[in-house]
Amino acid sequence: MRVISHVTRSPAEAAAGFSETLPEWNLADLYAGTDSPQLKTDLARMNEEVGDFAGAYRGKLAEIAGGADASARLGDALARYEALQDLLGRLMSYAGLLYSGDTTDPARAKFYGDVQEKVTNASAQLLFFQLELNRLDDATLMKAADKAPLSRWKPWLEDIRKEKPYELEDKLEELFHEKYISGAAAWNRLFDETIASLRFKVGGEELAIEPVLNLMQDQKEEKRKEAAQAIGATLKGNLRTFALITNTLAKDKEISDRWRGFEDVADSRHLSNRVERETVEALAKAVNDAHPRLSHRYYKLKAKWFGKDALDYWDRSAPLPSAPAKRYSWEEARGIVLTAYKGFAPRMAEIAGDFFDKKWIDAPVRPGKAPGAFSHPTVPSAHPYVLLNFQGKTRDVMTLAHELGHGVHQVLAARQGALMAPTPLTLAETASVFGEMLTFRALLAQASDKEQRRSLLASKVEDMLNTVVRQMAFYAFERKVHMARREGELTADQICDIWMSVQGDSLGPSIRLGPGYETFWAYIPHFIHSPFYVYAYAFGDCLVNSLYGVYQKAHEGFAERYFALLEAGGARPYNELLAPFGLDARDPAFWSIGLEMIEGLIGELEAMEEA
Repeated sequence: MRVISHVTRSPAEAAAGFSETLPEWNLADLYAGTDSPQLKTDLARMNEEVGDFAGAYRGKLAEIAGGADASARLGDALARYEALQDLLGRLMSYAGLLYSGDTTDPARAKFYGDVQEKVTNASAQLLFFQLELNRLDDATLMKAADKAPLSRWKPWLEDIRKEKPYELEDKLEELFHEKYISGAAAWNRLFDETIASLRFKVGGEELAIEPVLNLMQDQKEEKRKEAAQAIGATLKGNLRTFALITNTLAKDKEISDRWRGFEDVADSRHLSNRVERETVEALAKAVNDAHPRLSHRYYKLKAKWFGKDALDYWDRSAPLPSAPAKRYSWEEARGIVLTAYKGFAPRMAEIAGDFFDKKWIDAPVRPGKAPGAFSHPTVPSAHPYVLLNFQGKTRDVMTLAHELGHGVHQVLAARQGALMAPTPLTLAETASVFGEMLTFRALLAQASDKEQRRSLLASKVEDMLNTVVRQMAFYAFERKVHMARREGELTADQICDIWMSVQGDSLGPSIRLGPGYETFWAYIPHFIHSPFYVYAYAFGDCLVNSLYGVYQKAHEGFAERYFALLEAGGARPYNELLAPFGLDARDPAFWSIGLEMIEGLIGELEAMEEA
């Protein structure tokens, strides 16, 4: 099977009235195909070089660190280790991206599974390296890291020391690592393939999940209702599978946490994010306290626009009754985002332009394609790729802006190398949300009449509520599920009850959560792939609201400081990177700044109502 890069027009797009083809990505920058000679060579080279590396350094780092030439020899080791991480990452990125293009294709699924198994086996032989580095005496290691060439990786060495208290013996670490492929990874894959294969009956047609979720934003209420009920019915019919996946992964995580010594269910995520538990708890409390001023207040206003006392859950994301029906072409979306980016900094638009010009974006809706959207950083020796399910709505334009923000961040951070380019989730959503904000402000500035302005403001408020209130409600849901799972297996009904209680609290009395909605937790992939990831969205949105406030007050020098933040990748802690902007996310009052921007937009909508 070869990867063929071309443009297609899916049935869903044709039905939605698209008259243009949409771009598909060209993965040849990674590998020309699954049977490419380079891929076969790299797989063989991986095994050989991993074996050589283990032979050269396993059990010898303490002796090397104590020698006179410690900095040079450890620097050579780090350079080899980083190159191996880039190679393994390239192989896994290609397999993962190919698989996401059609998760229902047996050939792609087998290829993905085979590559994952080979990479996992190889990477297991490298686990000793970090473990042995962390067993070195702090003073000895940092003395060597003060000199070149090891000094290049000093931030990474300091960073991995944070994991030292939770690391196990080598053999246990290898066991955990190798078992992942037959444990959590297998359940992740089952979830992906199950979701991709589900069909939802709407209007006599059987649709995949992306088109039916898109209908939840249709202009016609009967269509939204039918789509919502179809989602509820199909998910309910598969709830035993989703409940089993959720129970198994929660238990798997509890076992790992217990062995490693993590106390709270989310502590391992906080560690990987390099953020203090207290900071996240302050964010959660600030958002929860703001529910009446944010979501409850906005949905009451939206219900009034619809002439109702309360909105049914299928109306939560509905376009406003008076909203102009606007569908954007791909070229229009491209122009809007790149113009907004250029207005901030030409450099930002130039980097984002490469994604269009060099076929780094996969945009069409296709049967079997992974739902949602993402920007995959791949590895520093290559470049990111963006996956979308573009259907021409305003939210799709904003999603394009969001993912390109990630892409720009990933391109800039790549200079840090494979070990330090990855950005902790505390800052991972910064560039994406900032890109959205730039695009929203550009659209708002072009709004020609009151109704268009109201529609854009309402859409942005809903996006922010989804990013902040909804995602923190997701975080609360996950916490309750994982804590309850520690007491025993949960039935599907118990998970549904937890979902409904959390959603009711966050959305407020102006949203009716009727029958069918209790199953909606089942299709959300973050719960499966990245437990407790979701608070990163709220973290990023509130942070960017504050960051954008700084930008509005003082443009001079802001872009340079902003690019420096993105270029740092994971080489510096988030509090250091925010300091040049006068921001401190560890201050509980910080979150109020971000939430006040959402309040201000809601107030602007209320003022339009009174005018």
